[in-house]
Amino acid sequence: MPPQNVYDNATFFENYSTLPRSVHGLDGAPEWPRLQTFLPDLKGRKVLDLGCGFGWFCRWAVDHGAATVHGIDISNNMLEKARVMTEEGGRRYRGITYARADLDSLELPESDTDSYDVAFSSLAFHYLENLPRLVQLVRRVLKPGGKLVFNVEHPIFTAPPAPALKVDPGTGGKYWKLEDYQKQGLRSRPWFVDAVEKQHRTMTAYVNLLLDNGFVLTDFDEWHPTAGDLEAHPEWETEMIRPMFLLIGATKNHWMVPTS
Repeated sequence: MPPQNVYDNATFFENYSTLPRSVHGLDGAPEWPRLQTFLPDLKGRKVLDLGCGFGWFCRWAVDHGAATVHGIDISNNMLEKARVMTEEGGRRYRGITYARADLDSLELPESDTDSYDVAFSSLAFHYLENLPRLVQLVRRVLKPGGKLVFNVEHPIFTAPPAPALKVDPGTGGKYWKLEDYQKQGLRSRPWFVDAVEKQHRTMTAYVNLLLDNGFVLTDFDEWHPTAGDLEAHPEWETEMIRPMFLLIGATKNHWMVPTS
C-alpha cells in the first residue's frame, strides 16, 4: 500500500502548522532540551535528517557546526516550507540539501556507505511500517561509531485503540487507560482529520531492533517535564500521568555485524 502522507492533506497541514513545534521550531518541542543532549559534537560532521519536516533540525545542525545536512521527507508541503525557510537564512545554510522520499522504501546510493556521522529523526519512525528496513539502511550509511538519535511517540501513548485520559469517578484523579500494548501494528486515529495512520511498537521492539542491527544503546529517556517546566507550563501536568515521548540514542558498533 502507498504511504498515507497525511501532511500533504490541506486540512491537516493547515492545523499542524499552528502547533508550537511548527511555529517555534525546536524551541516549541518540549522534549528537545533532553533529546539535544543525546547528540554528539556536530562540528565538521555529515548529518542525515530522516523526516526533516520544516527543516528546523537541519538548520540547527548547521548553526552548530555540521558540514553538511541532508534532509528527507515524504511531504511536498513540508519540504516547500523547509526550502523557503532555509533560503531565508542565506549563505550560512548552503550545506543543507533536501529530498522527497518515503522512508519506508528509502534508497541511498552505495557510495553513501560509512558516510554519515549522525542520523537524526524526530517523530517520524512511528509512521513507518517497515522500520527494520530503514534501521538496516541507517546502519549501512553511518560511519563506524556514528550515532543514531531519534524520538517517537511513546508505546504507552500509541498502544490504546482510543487513547484518552480518564477520570476515576471515586477519587476524581486522572489516569491513562492502557490497552492492547502487546498487539503491535497499525493504529488509525483522528488528529485534525478523521484517520491518521501510525504504527504501534513496544519498547522491547524498538530496543531489540537496534541491538539486532549492530547498534549499542547509549541514551534512553521516557520524557517528562521537570519542575521548572511545570512551573512555566502547568498544562504539561498530563505528561506526569503517562509518557508521550520515547527518546533514544545509539551508536553503530565498530565490530559487530548484524545477523540479519
